Amino acid sequence: MFGLGALKAILTAIILGLSAMYASAAEDDKSRFMAVNGKTAQPIGHHEFCRVYPADCAVRSASRVHVRLDQARWKELTEINEAVNTGIRPATDQELYGRPEVWEFPDGAGDCEDFALLKRKQLMAKGWPAAALLITVVRQTNGDGHAVLTVTSNRGDLVLDNLDPQVKLWSETSYRYLKRQSQYDSGLWVAVEDGRSQPLVGSLR
Repeated sequence: MFGLGALKAILTAIILGLSAMYASAAEDDKSRFMAVNGKTAQPIGHHEFCRVYPADCAVRSASRVHVRLDQARWKELTEINEAVNTGIRPATDQELYGRPEVWEFPDGAGDCEDFALLKRKQLMAKGWPAAALLITVVRQTNGDGHAVLTVTSNRGDLVLDNLDPQVKLWSETSYRYLKRQSQYDSGLWVAVEDGRSQPLVGSLR
């Protein structure tokens, strides 16, 4: 039979153990999933893209979507990422269109947003839900603005990047995450809660 002091010590140890377990789980979620806040400014290029492709920006979802990654889904994800990265020639909007901030499905050449748009389109053609495929604006370590495709999955928020051949967790990249498309409305954008600076790409005010 345990004495009162021993029981208190055991209960305290159990409580501390559970607290540590929950803290570890919360930290794991934080590293695997981005935290997002309310609505923020839509990039100018995406606004113009939505005028040309309104159906692409009118997808609604009643809830968050996390694609369950099995072997077949992972294969589709990595194959499309590689095919687009190797099949499209990097080129600036200025080179292609003579002006900045043009978001378009690339025809042989494009910049970072165009790579992301094409990956999103090809994954949707394979049956992936639009609510899980989110164009995301980041800041590179050199200070330049950049765009990637975030895929929300049961394993975490994965990043498809034209500057990196590997599909990675967002927390495994060197970027500062600024904002991304809303999971509930493909025409709206939400801020990523990371306490970092504002994006360098043009935005609607």
